[in-house]
This record gives sequence, C-alpha cells and structure tokens, in this order.
Amino acid sequence: MIWLRRLVIFSLVAVVLYVGVVFFIDRSLPLSDTDATHFDTLIVLGYPAYPDGTPRPEMRERVLESVREYRAGVAPRIIMTGGAAHNRTIEAHVMAGVAEAQGVPSSAVIEEGQAHDTIQNAYYSVKIMQAHGWHSAEVVSSPSHLPRASLIFAHFPITWRMHAAPWPPEYGFFHRARNEWYEAIDTARIRITSFPESRFLSAR
Repeated sequence: MIWLRRLVIFSLVAVVLYVGVVFFIDRSLPLSDTDATHFDTLIVLGYPAYPDGTPRPEMRERVLESVREYRAGVAPRIIMTGGAAHNRTIEAHVMAGVAEAQGVPSSAVIEEGQAHDTIQNAYYSVKIMQAHGWHSAEVVSSPSHLPRASLIFAHFPITWRMHAAPWPPEYGFFHRARNEWYEAIDTARIRITSFPESRFLSAR
C-alpha cells in the first residue's frame, strides 16, 4: 500500500503544480499598456444573449459596468462589439439597448455587429477607432476574460487598459471558478503556442 499512497501524493502534487503553473501564466499578464485614466472610448466585449434577445447575466454586468465608467467620465463614448456569434441575436444591439435603458444617449453608443470572437472584437473595434481618429480605449469584460483579451489587444496599435465588470450576483463560487479555469487554460495555451494565423490579428 505504500506505493499506492506515494502514487496518490505524487498525483496530487502534480495536479497542484499544473493548476499553479496555468494560473501563473494567466495572471502574470499585464492588463494595461498605459497609466492613463481617461480614454477616447470604452469597448465592451460581447457575450451571447439569450435567443429571445434578452441579455445573459455576464453581458448585463459588462454593460452596466461600462455605464458606470461612462458616467464617471472615463470615456465619452462606448463601442459595443459582438455579432450574431452564437444565435441570431446581434450581441452589440442587445448591449446598446441595455446601456440606453440606463440613460446613456444613443449618440454615445456605437454598435459593432460583425465580430464572432474576441480577436474580431478587437479588430473591428480598432477599425472604428481608426476611422474616427481615436487612439485609446478602456476594454470592459468579465474578470476571467481580461488576460486573454489583453494578449489580443496588445497586437493592435492603440493604447488600452482592461477593466473588470463584477461577476453576476447569481453566479456561485463554482460557476465563477469554472469560468476562471477555462479562460486560464485558453490563455496559457495561447502564451505557450501563440495564436493561430488569422487575418484579423494585426502585428503591432
């Protein structure tokens, strides 16, 4: 039985080391390339809406946080980015509706409705910024999403800062932990192997 006990201990140590390395790779990423506190625009990264067009909890919290940042004067406008990536509902349109229902004027909200993933969120949002002569953005998303998003935005010629929306109150500990783990795995994989080739991923 000694060998079995040693095997169990070895397995536990290996798992702990694996989890630790994954989270170290994920959490050691910088979440900003600037000390600025004010930006030309906010960018809210999309999240799937329900098929009936109502926002899911993470989408709602991302938008509500962007509204708070807008009201605090962090940026004078908000780019909502996200297409019909998971169903027929255009994420940006749903997010714009939530922001406008909170009192943000429609003139301050820009809908980017083509993106189907985070790389495309960055690509199309930066295209909008370049068309208007804007150079800096605060990017709003869920806490677990920010390290991977920072890897992506670092490829684009803008000044950026990541900003976390709060977790939805209806998310329990295990729901949050699951999201954190899956995102950390994705981020670690990308840092080790790099992004697959994509026409949407610019070289800085």
